[in-house]
Amino acid sequence: MDAGRVGAGTDEVDKPPRPREHTVPSVERTVTVSQPIQKVWDYLSDFRNSEEWDPPSVSTERTSGDGGVGTTYHNVSKLLGSEQEVDYTVTKFEEPHTFQLEGDAGSIQLLDTITFEESDGRTSVTYHAEFDPQGAAKLAEPLMPAGLKVLADKVAASMEEHLSKL
Repeated sequence: MDAGRVGAGTDEVDKPPRPREHTVPSVERTVTVSQPIQKVWDYLSDFRNSEEWDPPSVSTERTSGDGGVGTTYHNVSKLLGSEQEVDYTVTKFEEPHTFQLEGDAGSIQLLDTITFEESDGRTSVTYHAEFDPQGAAKLAEPLMPAGLKVLADKVAASMEEHLSKL
């Protein structure tokens, strides 16, 4: 048998092991409201409104762009008693179905994806957030899931309340 071959009489070539994909802490919540999809999309895809529906957000300012792909936002959020600054860039804007932002908080990279579905005049919004700690922040990664669950529950409740009032 040739070196580099696997199994007798097969033509499969040895392949190096695939690198393990790093699983990052994430949370996902879905809320459904009795509002048309366009109204919900218009509200949530203008990320400046996160000041209203995202409890930790203190301020969100659009720093460039028109709201579509490439638009940037500067967000200040208060978490665990301290303010955290995040610079977001819109990476996906598929009206009215998918809105995605990548965030750079220095020690944590963020990926927020909001998807929208309408059925019978009601709109379901799924918010998926990924948190990728960098450098020394990786040491806190094992502790993140419990705190993120509490945060996600608060965000979902607030989002549902604000969307219901549109």
